[in-house]
Order: sequence, then structure tokens, then C-alpha cells
Amino acid sequence: MNRIAVLGATGSIGTSCLDVIAHHADRLQAVALSANGRWQDLAVQAQQFRPRWCIISNPELAGAVDRGAFPRETELLFGADGLEFVASHPDVDSVVCGIVGAAGLRSAWAATEAGKRVAIANKETLVVAGPLVMSLAARTGATLIPVDSEHSAVYQSLLAGRGEDVRRVILTASGGPFRGWSRERLKDVTVAQALAHPTWTMGRKITIDSATLMNKALELIEARWLFGLTREQLAVVVHPQSVIHSLVEYVDGSVVCQLSPPDMKLPIQYALSWPERWEGVSPRMNWQEAAKLEFFPPDTDAFPALELGFEVAGRGGTCGAVLNAANEVAVERFLAGSLSFLDIPAACRQILNAHTFEPQPTLTDLLRQDAWARQEMMQWKV
Repeated sequence: MNRIAVLGATGSIGTSCLDVIAHHADRLQAVALSANGRWQDLAVQAQQFRPRWCIISNPELAGAVDRGAFPRETELLFGADGLEFVASHPDVDSVVCGIVGAAGLRSAWAATEAGKRVAIANKETLVVAGPLVMSLAARTGATLIPVDSEHSAVYQSLLAGRGEDVRRVILTASGGPFRGWSRERLKDVTVAQALAHPTWTMGRKITIDSATLMNKALELIEARWLFGLTREQLAVVVHPQSVIHSLVEYVDGSVVCQLSPPDMKLPIQYALSWPERWEGVSPRMNWQEAAKLEFFPPDTDAFPALELGFEVAGRGGTCGAVLNAANEVAVERFLAGSLSFLDIPAACRQILNAHTFEPQPTLTDLLRQDAWARQEMMQWKV
């Protein structure tokens, strides 16, 4: 029985993960669930899965939570310390890191330090501290398996050959709701338009990132560290159908890819079943229906965030922490109406350029730069 802590259980990744756990109840057990503020939803999940722990990461809610809404046998924990306690507990085998943003770094670090199987849905962990996290995993024996559909596809496709024979890795992007739009047309994008993703159902922050292509920029940085690639081995192609989730090209010209309908339950299940494959709960490809698969080069003039991803993947150091923190605050400001859509990558570029670059930062250095970038973005003006 694989005993699983689902961190970020009430989000889109968390709920999909719980669907997988429910389907494979003979093999998977949710022993811990966490949420930030949606404790009522967490309580409903706890009543179904009867976990040993529930963690509410916002400690200010400790006095507001109705403990009677949770099963009697479930222990309630609060704050980041509760997340780290569960992520490193010996009675937890696997940790699904689904907390959005840099807020998920500490618990992912704790799970890696404890040598767990770490299902990484929180790309920011590797964007901010990729070299440190991968070095830590090598020391502790932790197994990091990606849950992002793109990185899961790369992970699977890399099984077809040797690492030294990889020419490049190509991440696919749906193009978001504004595929084909000019930079001029993007000046007047509204929040409602940016949240209307044509393919995926995700949280608000990730949906905005997908619309700006910042999500793909962050995925480039994640792939750089997770798979030990160089900047020159990374590429992006726009694929509106979101059926091919990424491709690996080998030196002999062979290209291996992973295909499936766009549904997060498949990469989540793979991360929990690896190295085995189990009967799935996701939709299947219907090869009896006519279909087409399209590919387009990305428009980096209209979507300059993508170039930020390539640059940061090449430079490393403190760049990932600064870009990620600046973007998180910029997205919050866009959703609140104080930044325009095109201001997001422009502001991130300025703050990245202004920061004091450190090529080999410690975790303390990264957290300091994270805090600095957030403060700068809060004050940024056109």
C-alpha cells in the first residue's frame, strides 16, 4: 500500500489525484491532505478518505475551523510546519506536491530530504531551487517524478534511449486562449478572456500563466534541472490539440513522444504507479475517429515571456527565484486590475534585469531574492 500525502488537495491537481487514489483504493491510500484556506472542502474530502492528518497551511484559520467537520480520527495541523512534518513523516511513502507557487518549496524540500517518492506538480520548486533540489535528491535517494503533463511525457519518452543520445527536448504548448493574436490585439485583454483556457481546466494563477506563455517559460526552467539538459537542448512548439504532451529527439533523428487526451489523472497515476502501469481512469484516444495534429512555432514577439524562460534556463543561479516571484505577484496584480496583460512579462523582465545575480546561491540566498522580487513587483509602475 502506497501511503500518500496530497499537498494542495482542494486544487485541480489535488482533486484529480484523489480520483486516482479512489480508483486504486487497493494500492493507494491518502494518509494526509492539505489545503490553504478552503477548509470546508478539505473536511468533505477527509470524510471520504479518512486521512490520519489534515493540514491547513494558513495558520490564521486555526481558530475559525470547525473541528467537528473532520473525522474524529483525523489530526488537524496548521501552518508550514504541519506541511513539513507530514512530508517527512516515516509513515508517508509518497508526497504529491500540488501547492501552487513558491509556497510549495518548503514541503517539497522536506519530502526530498526525507528520501520520499516526490510527485512534482509544483514546478516552482525546481524553477526556484532546481540545482539544490536535484543535488539533495541524489544524496537522500528521493525519487522525483514529474506530474506536469509535459514533463511526464518527457520522463516517459526518455525511457526509449540513453541520456547522452538526446539531441533536444521539445515541450508542447496549447497556445492558450490567445493563440494567433498580435501584440497589438493583446493590449486590451481582460481577466475574463485570459481565464478562458480552450483546453485545460486549472486554477486561476496557472491559467493566466498559460495565457501569457509564462507557464511554458517556467516549464523550460523546470526541464533544464529535472532532466539535466542545457539551454540549447530545449525547444517549444505550439500544439493546439494538446494530445502530444512533449517530444524527445535523439541524435539519430528519431523522435519519441507521449500522446493522450488532455487529462491530468494520467500523469498523476503514472507518478504514483511507476515503474508499473495500471488500468487508468483517464479518457482514451479514439483511433477510429478522424483527427489532426497541428504544430506552430511560438510567437515570441506577442508572448515575450517565453524568451525569459530560455534565458533563465541558460543563466541559472538566482534568476529562477526572481522570475518566479515577480511573476506570481504580477499575476495577482493583473487579476486585481492594477496591471495589464502585457505588463506581466514587461515587469518581470525589468525586475530580472535589476536583480543582483548570484551564480551559485544557497537556499537562504534564493529565499532572500524571492522576497526582494515580490516587494519590487508590488511597487512596479508602468
